[in-house]
Amino acid sequence: MKTKPTIEINEASFESEVLQSNKPVLVDFWAEWCGPCKMIAPLLEEIAAEQAGRVKVAKVNVDTNPALAARYGIQSIPTLLYFAGGGVRDQTIGVTGKRAIVSKLEKLAVPAGA
Repeated sequence: MKTKPTIEINEASFESEVLQSNKPVLVDFWAEWCGPCKMIAPLLEEIAAEQAGRVKVAKVNVDTNPALAARYGIQSIPTLLYFAGGGVRDQTIGVTGKRAIVSKLEKLAVPAGA
């Protein structure tokens, strides 16, 4: 079975996977019942595969992790939060295009040699 390039995270792994990550992390807040979330999922898999090693793409199910959703004020899904250096640097609410997501990630990327 092929492993997915995105990682599923929860309240227990959020700190180590996102806040302590040494590279930018894109966190997708989603739910099983959300149509637009399902539309954007293949895009995120693609970005995760293409950006492997430079960026982490993580998914948080809001139904199983309500405290995380509340902590970041998630009102509607899908919401993408862009983390770098332990904090939220940007966000996208709703379905968006791949180019828009990649462009936001590139702004967070650590320049080579930094």
